[in-house]
Amino acid sequence: MSCLTCREALSARLDGEPLGIPARELDAHLAACPGCSAWAGHAERVTRRARLAPAPPVPDLTATVLAALPRELPGARAAARARLADTALRLVLLAVGVAQAALAWPVLVSGAGAMSAPVHMARESGAWNLAVAAAFLAVAAAPWLAAGALPFLGTFVALLLPVTVADLRAGHVHADRAGAHLLLLAGVALVATLAWRGRQRRGLRSVADRPVAA
Repeated sequence: MSCLTCREALSARLDGEPLGIPARELDAHLAACPGCSAWAGHAERVTRRARLAPAPPVPDLTATVLAALPRELPGARAAARARLADTALRLVLLAVGVAQAALAWPVLVSGAGAMSAPVHMARESGAWNLAVAAAFLAVAAAPWLAAGALPFLGTFVALLLPVTVADLRAGHVHADRAGAHLLLLAGVALVATLAWRGRQRRGLRSVADRPVAA
């Protein structure tokens, strides 16, 4: 193999191109030819220096890029309003839950129910109303539970409302006793609102995460 052929193959190897000759023949020639071996070392150093040359200086565009950014991310104001509304709903539901518990606890402890109800029936009613209050407080603390609590609370209200109206017409219940159920209605409405708002947020997230068709 001539030195010229060897050096052309070495140049191709440094550039990552096909050698044009078998690699074993090239390595054998380098081992036997001090001139080509020295040429290979020099070529490697030159190639390395060329590839590691410092990058040309560029202007600092940090301030320009930051100035071009919007002062407020898109949708940030709407998200802040949504969080504020959710917080307000949770605080109102918290107050409803506390009021519901305040009405139920004395009945549960004393057994003195309205309209001279038997002790066990009064305590049973107190326990039930206290459980409803606990559901309100749980949703106020963890609003993602609203969707799970809604079937239980909604069924209770759907059954209680027509029964209460019928008993009012028949005179089986006093108006003040029936009025206490308004607190329950308010709590269930708040739970339903929180569940609806949570479902809306999940729907928006699923749309945002959906891959865009090419």
